[in-house]
Amino acid sequence: MVDVGRHSRAVAIDGRRAGTAVVRPRAVNDHFVEQEGLRFAGTHLILDLWHASGLDDLPHVEDTLRQAADVAGATLLRLDLHSFPPTGGITGVAILAESHISIHTWPERSYAAIDLFMCGDARPHRALDVIRQAFCPQTVTLLEHKRGLVP
Repeated sequence: MVDVGRHSRAVAIDGRRAGTAVVRPRAVNDHFVEQEGLRFAGTHLILDLWHASGLDDLPHVEDTLRQAADVAGATLLRLDLHSFPPTGGITGVAILAESHISIHTWPERSYAAIDLFMCGDARPHRALDVIRQAFCPQTVTLLEHKRGLVP
């Protein structure tokens, strides 16, 4: 696996770097994550799978997304997948109480694009092994972005 970024940098509209303001105490449970001295809405993992298999198998993709949500400690609310003939490409989303997992596959290129975005106590990194075992990619690129980093 290639890690192409720990978390993305952001620049505010006025040109200041985001993340420089004083953090105010929380008044309510907003399900933001507090980790390593940072407070943010959630972790967004962006995966590219290359030379992967099983990308045109709708029941396999469905089972994988269910397992990924479960292993990450997320609450699956709804799962909606669609297959595109003749290539069998699949697109879909698992709607989670903690956000979502989306997938778009190109079986004819052995490629898949997967997003995992989760807030609260969910741990999207735990789903990575489920995804790797399910699709057996030769190459995985991973980008991690801390969404809603509190300035």
